Amino acid sequence: MTEKEKMEQGQWHDANYDNELVKQRMDCYDLCFEYNQLKPSDPKKKDILSLILHAQCEQIDVLSPVTFDYGRNTTIKENTFVNINCYFMDGAKIKIGKNCFIGPYCGFYTANHPLDPDKRNKGLEQALPITIKDNCWLGANVSVMPGITIGENCVIAAGAVVTKDVPDNCLVAGVPAKVVKVIKQ
Repeated sequence: MTEKEKMEQGQWHDANYDNELVKQRMDCYDLCFEYNQLKPSDPKKKDILSLILHAQCEQIDVLSPVTFDYGRNTTIKENTFVNINCYFMDGAKIKIGKNCFIGPYCGFYTANHPLDPDKRNKGLEQALPITIKDNCWLGANVSVMPGITIGENCVIAAGAVVTKDVPDNCLVAGVPAKVVKVIKQ
């Protein structure tokens, strides 16, 4: 089994020294660099974003600068806005639903590393998926950790670190993030 196959199955894999994975990240970083150098009004931005995400991006707005590790592992649905300086560590799938607002400096971190330093120093990591369902608002500087699902219609307060799944219709805040209130529909 290749390191990429292990990564895609959520197994421990060599993310740092495997040539195939390093090349895929470098290709994506090059596209991100190109995207981030263009003027906000440049019509080529949508084309480059489509190359990064391997999808049509006509109905989403992603402000630069932005960074994706692989790009192809991130899905952003229609009518979603991603503000500046967001980072998508997408070794595993990151799914962002429709009608979402992502504040500046948000990070989506799918990678988990061994506690044992010898294993960690070998470049091992485990990538676990992140899902943000429809109609969510993430304030500035929110960090979403590996394997997390945030339910529909949630608000994640600025600076929150989400370490556990969030049910639908909740306001969460804090480090680690906790449910502060249920949002009535």
